[in-house]
Amino acid sequence: MTYVMTFLAVLFILCHAAVSLRAYHIFQLNSYKYGVQMAWLSRNISGAWSPYSRKAKKPIVYTPRIIRMFASHFFILLLGVAVSLHFGIVYLAVFAALFALLAPLFPLLSSIVNAPYERAINQWYIRDAKRILKNASRLRVIGVTGSYGKTSVKNFLHGVLSSKFNCLMTPESYNTTLGVVMTIRSSLTPAHDIFICEMGARRRGDIKEICDIINPDFGVITSIGEQHLESFGTISNITETKFELSAALSGDGILFLNADNEFIEEYIGKNSCHLPKTVVKWSMSNGPERGRENTYRAFDLSVSVKGSAFTVAFPDGEERALTTSLIGVPNVTNILAAIAVADTLGVARDAIALSVTRLKPVPHRLQLTRMNGLTIIDDAYNSNPVGAALALSALALFDGYFKILVTPGMVELGEMQDELNERFGAQAALVADSVILVGERQTKSVFAGLRGEGFDANKIFVTESLSSAFERINLTDDGRPKIVLLENDLPDNY
Repeated sequence: MTYVMTFLAVLFILCHAAVSLRAYHIFQLNSYKYGVQMAWLSRNISGAWSPYSRKAKKPIVYTPRIIRMFASHFFILLLGVAVSLHFGIVYLAVFAALFALLAPLFPLLSSIVNAPYERAINQWYIRDAKRILKNASRLRVIGVTGSYGKTSVKNFLHGVLSSKFNCLMTPESYNTTLGVVMTIRSSLTPAHDIFICEMGARRRGDIKEICDIINPDFGVITSIGEQHLESFGTISNITETKFELSAALSGDGILFLNADNEFIEEYIGKNSCHLPKTVVKWSMSNGPERGRENTYRAFDLSVSVKGSAFTVAFPDGEERALTTSLIGVPNVTNILAAIAVADTLGVARDAIALSVTRLKPVPHRLQLTRMNGLTIIDDAYNSNPVGAALALSALALFDGYFKILVTPGMVELGEMQDELNERFGAQAALVADSVILVGERQTKSVFAGLRGEGFDANKIFVTESLSSAFERINLTDDGRPKIVLLENDLPDNY
């Protein structure tokens, strides 16, 4: 009996570990936010006990925090198993059933148990990062935030500013407080002139928390839109959070704003007295529109499979014709933001023009690629209503092509998710020749939007995966070259 109980105990621990590991992976993807994790559990209650898959799009990262959480978890688990083995097989069965039922909740439990220790460690890291920044006397810090476009603007800023300055930027999507702190502690040196810091947020106060560490000299707000409504609740909360960056600038700090964003313009119209003394804007337009003080403008945009050409009007009236291998209004808008900052910081305009031609696309953000004879616009990263509409406008520019949209719809939009996905479907109906929806449940509202605009149902296909979507694409042939827009790719927590 002892051997049988030991075997059953080991089997239970292994099964429990497989289920718990998936829950930890989701908790990590949800930025260790309790509320976001509980929302995920409520949406995915039937799949919460699925084992972890090694084929995840973004695998779990075994950080010291995750390892400490595992340690606390399995201490509780092993203690429970040991006590159960002492009292007999019935107790072991009851314990195993209880822990199996609670397995998806264990990341929350272990995080709560470890919370005092984690806070102490995080505060030490933050103090150390502040010390490093304080000793970097010549360093200038640029904070970059926005509902979308911030990673692209950060990368483009680094590309353009590096022609004159030694720059450090937060890597990939390291835009949380601890991601920023990790970058400072591991990579910032006295040789750096500029630190470009991307700042993400899921709730009020997140931007302020990062600003209290980095004390930005310049702020860039790329956009405000209906993204992460699930955690923010309202667009007003999103706006107030993004402008925490503005509030953190010193009296001689400079704020750079996207003048084409309605929420930004609405906010500054009501709160102009709370803005820094110097505000610089950028805008896409149909002409140079001279006379707009401190505004950089791009116009005469043309797009091909080789990239984009456009003209920039500087605030002093000079105009420059520029080219880039990147495509579409969103990319040119983000490049224009980088031009505005670089020009303001004294980078020569010839150097700016040359740097723009050398910019590389940010992966999965309107990235133009070729695959098996197909032209693909890869915009699969974190779709949002405004970005999706702009991606469709980029697709529309390719005259003479058979235009195919592949999408699973948009997520993290709270109560407005169905409405906004239906609107996206209606917009797609005006551009695409064929639409492939990935996942039937998630895309019902996109389908409704397409049909509401009279889009031919025979040109709408529903598949269960991206690979099967490409199989469908390969069966399509009307004689024209095909161009495919990949709009969004749901992360592992959906």
